[in-house]
Amino acid sequence: MLVIEHVSKTYPNGVAALRDISLTIPRGLFGLLGPNGAGKSTLMRTLATLQEPDAGRMLLDGTDIFAEPDAHRRRLGYLPQEFGVYPGVSAEELLDHLALLKGLVDRGARRAQVEALLARTNLWAHRRRAVSGFSGGMRRRFGIAQALLGAPRLVIVDEPTAGLDPEERNRFHDLLSEIGEDVVVLLSTHIVEDVRRLCPRMAILAEGRVARVGAPDELVDELRGRVWGATLPKSAPRDGLRVLSTQLHAGRTRLRVLASDAPPGFESLAPELEDAYFEAIA
Repeated sequence: MLVIEHVSKTYPNGVAALRDISLTIPRGLFGLLGPNGAGKSTLMRTLATLQEPDAGRMLLDGTDIFAEPDAHRRRLGYLPQEFGVYPGVSAEELLDHLALLKGLVDRGARRAQVEALLARTNLWAHRRRAVSGFSGGMRRRFGIAQALLGAPRLVIVDEPTAGLDPEERNRFHDLLSEIGEDVVVLLSTHIVEDVRRLCPRMAILAEGRVARVGAPDELVDELRGRVWGATLPKSAPRDGLRVLSTQLHAGRTRLRVLASDAPPGFESLAPELEDAYFEAIA
C-alpha cells in the first residue's frame, strides 16, 4: 500500500506544485487525472525520490520512502511517457543491461528474469531486434518490461497509451491489468477512458490539490440528474451556463452543462467520467 500524507512542494520560482496532498492507494491500478500544471509530474518525481517534498511524508508498505531512498528505488518501477534507447542494441541485451544497473548481479537469475519479462510482454519473438526499431506499442511493452525488473512494489506509468492504435492499446490495457494484481500501479494520464476501463479507484488533481478521489462509477453517480445537453449555433449566448464540455458537429456546437434543473432547450444526459473530470477542474 502507498500512503501519501499532507505532501506539499513549492519550487524556488514560487510555483506551489503540490498543496497538502493526501492519498491512500492500495494494491492494484490507481488512476491519476489532471490537466497540465495540476501537479501530476511533481508527484511522480517525488515518489521516485528525484526530489524531496517541503512537507509531509510518503510510505510504501509502511516504510518512509525518504528514510532509505536507495532501497526504495530498488522497489520502484517507472515507465515515463518518453524514454531513450541505445541505437542498434537488441531488446534482450538492453533489458539485461538495465537489470544489471538495477542491481541484479547474479547472471543466471538475471537471465531468467529477462527472459520471463520478454515473454510476459509478448516480445520474446522480437528479443534480438533493436529496440530503436520497435513500433510505438512495442516500445511501450518494452518499457513495462524494464519497469518490472527486480519485482518492484510500486510501478509508476506516465501516459502509457498516448499515440497507440486501438489494438495495441487494448493489449497494453490487458498487460497493465495483469500487473495490477500484484503491486501498486499508479497510472498518470490525460485519457479519461483509460482510467474508466482500468482503475477501481482514482484521483483528480487540479492546481496542486486533490479535487476528487473515489471509484470512477461513484464520481459519475454524483452527477446523475445534473448533466444536460443541447446543440446550439456557435454564436448562441452561454451566460449563466456552467459548461462542462463543447464539441463541434456539422458547424453547430454540442454543449454539456451542469445544472440542478434543466436550462431552457436542454435535455437530460447520462453523466460520464469525463463530465466528473471537467466538473472537478473547473
